[in-house]
Amino acid sequence: MKLTQSYSTPSLGTLFWIFLKIGSTAWGGFMPMIAVIQSYLRKKNLLQEQDVLDAIFLASVLPGPMAFNVVVGVGYRLRGISGALVCGLAALLPTFLLVLGLSIAYFQWGKIPVVDKLFMGFTPAMVAIIISAAWGMAGKTIKGIPEIVISVMACAILLGIGGFYSTLGIIVASGLLGWLLFRHQISVPSKPYRVEPQSSNKLLSISTLPAVGLLVVKPSLILKLFSTFAVMSVTLFGSGYVFIPIIQDLVVNSQGWLSEQEFIDGLAISQITPGPILISSAFIGYKVAGLLGAMSATAGMFGPPALLMLVGTYFLDSLKHSIAIQAALQGVRPAVVGMLMAAAVVVSKSAIPHWASAVIFIVAIIALLRFRLDVVLIIPVAGITGLLLF
Repeated sequence: MKLTQSYSTPSLGTLFWIFLKIGSTAWGGFMPMIAVIQSYLRKKNLLQEQDVLDAIFLASVLPGPMAFNVVVGVGYRLRGISGALVCGLAALLPTFLLVLGLSIAYFQWGKIPVVDKLFMGFTPAMVAIIISAAWGMAGKTIKGIPEIVISVMACAILLGIGGFYSTLGIIVASGLLGWLLFRHQISVPSKPYRVEPQSSNKLLSISTLPAVGLLVVKPSLILKLFSTFAVMSVTLFGSGYVFIPIIQDLVVNSQGWLSEQEFIDGLAISQITPGPILISSAFIGYKVAGLLGAMSATAGMFGPPALLMLVGTYFLDSLKHSIAIQAALQGVRPAVVGMLMAAAVVVSKSAIPHWASAVIFIVAIIALLRFRLDVVLIIPVAGITGLLLF
């Protein structure tokens, strides 16, 4: 995707810091994390809105953790393969370290920290963040009645039916509608500009060092952990919640790595940390083989889908001059706005019916839309407010 002169090209260090903050504040699953990413990129003027939406499109039809795949796709758009690696590692690092720390505490003392009131504050703030992201996207993607209809239909279907197949159906149907409605309105764009990887060979060599380290201790068990989660990851389509029974059957019943209660507690730990629920792979890996096990299981769960995302992004980049692809994406983008609004409604249902929830939501939405404050400030302030008011 061509980067216009109005968009800056960040350094890898800047990208690492931005996505480290995103990974630290991405509570609530796929769409909330997308909302956080969109908010940061728009505020920092780093990437066109269409590129983010294109990454969402690819992540929706490829296997693996969708939010993490979007991060990888965005990183590739910004700085090539090195950008994808840096953004992916930075976004995953906070939740990995938190899950690792809680796993150590759990297996040492058998307790999970109580954070209920903290999450009571997070929920209304996340609703505000999602709505803010949808508002920003709508301003650039909804240009007329057809886009409004697509957006409203996507929202209604997701709220009325829900589930992965509904999400996939929305993406496919909106793409077809885009092709039917917009293909005659699009001129053939110039050949896309490709972001070249920065020192990709050196970076690839450096990135293999942790993999070599994993083979030093318990190579057969470490490789088994990696391969087990790698195979699972490339068969995962949709929400991580759908995949829980499969993971449970494999790690509890087949492999015997965890007890039933340990598996449930591992899911709980993944829920009280930012990032995707599939970071529970770190909990499982730690139980089986300590730190190296946590690293191996996490790499298996997130690595292969990220590679598929890079391949998909590469070919999408090559097809961006296609009128059919452009028209299809023009239909998908307003659908994503509708899906964001549906996500806001779903998340709001888990908010505590208390006056404090309304206060947190109103203050957060004003801070985001009127003053354009960073999400990194909104989330912790909302959590602290929840501790004080609930």
